[in-house]
Amino acid sequence: MTKTDKANYCIVTDDKNDVKGFANYLSNYAYDELKDQHIVVDLLKYGKLTLDELLLFLKLSITHRKAKKSFVIVNDTINIDQVPDELAVVPTLREAADFIQMEDLERDFGVF
Repeated sequence: MTKTDKANYCIVTDDKNDVKGFANYLSNYAYDELKDQHIVVDLLKYGKLTLDELLLFLKLSITHRKAKKSFVIVNDTINIDQVPDELAVVPTLREAADFIQMEDLERDFGVF
């Protein structure tokens, strides 16, 4: 896993080619290091990401969002209409940053 720190969030990227292994690693090993930050999971390299593969991140997303932190997945091939509301999926890293900024505003106003 590669971690890139930004001003108010971090981007994590799989440095292998195993989405299932990456989801497992994030959930069971890396999460303690990341839990206090907003997280962007960069899955752009997975051009043919399936809904089942995306759902591997569902439990982690729910846990992280309950802690009032953003959890955003970036992939530009998944059909957004199939994605459950508990997962935030956007097509670009820029949109992930914007999404986190919007959620921060919502948290500040007590909406989130």
